[in-house]
Amino acid sequence: MAHVVTGGRQTPSERISRAFPLGVHDSVAGVPDLPGAVNVSVYAPGLQAVDVWFEAQPGQWMSTLLERRSAGVHHGRVEGLRPGIRYGFWDHAADLPAEPGSFQLLLDPYGRGIDTVHRQGEKPLYFSVATTPDFDWDGDEPPHTRWRDSVIYEAHVRGLTKLNPALPPDLRGTYAGMGHPETIRYLKELGITAVELLPVHFHIDERHLRELGLGNYWGYNTLGFFVPHLDYATLTAQAAGPQAVQDEFKSMVKDLHAAGIEVILDVVYNHTAEGGQDEPALCWRGLGDQTYYRHDAEGRYLDTTGCGNSLDFSEPRVIQMALDSLRYWVREYHVDGFRFDLAPTLARDAGNRFDRRHPLLVALATDPVMHGIKLIAEPWDLGPDGWQTGNFPPGWADWNDHFRDTVRDFWLVDQAALAAGEPAGSLARLGSALAGSAELFARSERSPLASVNLVTAHDGFTLADLTAYNRKHNQANGEDNRDGSDHNRSWNHGVEGQTRDPEVRARRRQTARNLMATLLLSVGVPMITAGDETGRTQQGNNNAYCQDNEDTWLSWEHDDDAKRMFAATAALLRLRREFLARQPYAFPADPRDAFLLWFDAAGQPMADAAWHDPGCRVLQLLIGSGQGERAGLVVINGGQEAEEVVLPSRQTLDDAGVTANEGHLYELLFATADPDGRRTGARLAAGEKDRVAGNSVSVYRI
Repeated sequence: MAHVVTGGRQTPSERISRAFPLGVHDSVAGVPDLPGAVNVSVYAPGLQAVDVWFEAQPGQWMSTLLERRSAGVHHGRVEGLRPGIRYGFWDHAADLPAEPGSFQLLLDPYGRGIDTVHRQGEKPLYFSVATTPDFDWDGDEPPHTRWRDSVIYEAHVRGLTKLNPALPPDLRGTYAGMGHPETIRYLKELGITAVELLPVHFHIDERHLRELGLGNYWGYNTLGFFVPHLDYATLTAQAAGPQAVQDEFKSMVKDLHAAGIEVILDVVYNHTAEGGQDEPALCWRGLGDQTYYRHDAEGRYLDTTGCGNSLDFSEPRVIQMALDSLRYWVREYHVDGFRFDLAPTLARDAGNRFDRRHPLLVALATDPVMHGIKLIAEPWDLGPDGWQTGNFPPGWADWNDHFRDTVRDFWLVDQAALAAGEPAGSLARLGSALAGSAELFARSERSPLASVNLVTAHDGFTLADLTAYNRKHNQANGEDNRDGSDHNRSWNHGVEGQTRDPEVRARRRQTARNLMATLLLSVGVPMITAGDETGRTQQGNNNAYCQDNEDTWLSWEHDDDAKRMFAATAALLRLRREFLARQPYAFPADPRDAFLLWFDAAGQPMADAAWHDPGCRVLQLLIGSGQGERAGLVVINGGQEAEEVVLPSRQTLDDAGVTANEGHLYELLFATADPDGRRTGARLAAGEKDRVAGNSVSVYRI
């Protein structure tokens, strides 16, 4: 394989380059245009001089020294590095270990495309690829859905679409499949306003997974912060190269936007795919290991992620890289928001402590490009001060683990205790969760709209598995069932795993509806995990990160139970829109505009003692706005037996200032104990009793 070293005599104008913007750019302010030449800039503080190698013609590699260096940034003018060309960086002082193209060059941290070369019996090689931003957006307008109206659907591009028979076979498991009219129809029918996609930045498999013959299905192992993952594109786009993959991704966003659906990306800036210090240098380690990564006093990597390394966000250039990546996805891909994996790692100072005034957080709050973009924190990591739910600054929403744990405790742990004749917990924590954990977010001057409520997520049991397994069953992951959490707050209803027992199956389905109803009728922003709306199971695997198969892909063969669960979820979302979504933007900050009123089983205002009485398992929540909208009543019976519940009387409603219908009638709209809706539409007068089944939720309109 021939290679040529270039970089001969140049005129002064040909030698002019700039240290910014980083990456490869054909037009840079202040640099005279030179046909066929691009400005190349890379932050490589660990190297004294840097060569850029590129494949000018198939099999013909050329090299140019980046002649200028400014504060660790190496830059220069390079001729022949055109869109579609593979390239990479190398230490100018180091000998080449082999012919260029046959060994791993250092990737461009700002590269817009990556090409993978698979080699029989050897590790793949990765090369950066130059691309252009050209794309016809045809007037695309992001939906700008307000937080109060948002319903988030966490999904995997491949997992959601791989088995859908309504999609053309070549589009299944792809970006194009995600943007297909059939996928959009399903999301709209369910009531989704935003898809939160598991990582779509270019990622690779960890060494231990390769040795096990598995892969990183979830994708939390990023190798390119500016590159869409190629394997989620159609085979046609993959064959055409990174530019075509970009275009397919952008078309997906455009199609979802046209349907009013936002696109939120799950992003992983806390660590990189280079792994531990015994792993080979792919990019950042070779360019400046001591600057990009956080180290202890002995020079070992500090790990706040459990993944072998942590990027050092006390370094300005690391902060800049994350910000530039986020801006790029907003500007070039029109995405609407980001969910930040292990977010406290991104806000750790030089002392490795979380700082809610960290420069990255300040920059995101003030950057005009990021204005109005949804920012969602996974507010915990594995380092000191690692749990930060409720502590992120205004402008952020947090995954609310308080909500998750409380709802699971009430409907699963408590129910298991009651079934065993043991005492259960009180209603106090559940009331806080239903109200959006207002006290938790008040300390950061945020309303409950900062609470992203969830019962499940990609990691952990699915909703159906929460009701079917007491223990994790992760043997397929190849780690002897050691991986994954042992604290699931689940209940198998007396039988571990799948069963044909009709009574057990019925109880499980009702519990699943209880969990979904609590999620979707609470204040805050709900997040549904893809497949929970149809009872998807992972066969008890609560850490299916390496299972790229039918255990994690959504089944589209919906039996009657799956159809009922879908119908229940869609119905609950319609009720949510009626009772919650039209309330004022800052709900429930001003009780004059909106209210939550709490009543006991006798229809009387909840007394303080009742909130903390483990024997009290019935709660009524009246939800309404001050804008003349009809109110909704949610009745929760967390006991084992049916209860005669007195619906709030006309006098109680009048005293509360509730605008009711003329006859003060409660109309039953939904009951988790009545999946076929036999009683739906029943009307009861204010102050009348209704029999509410044990372990159930009923919803009325007044």
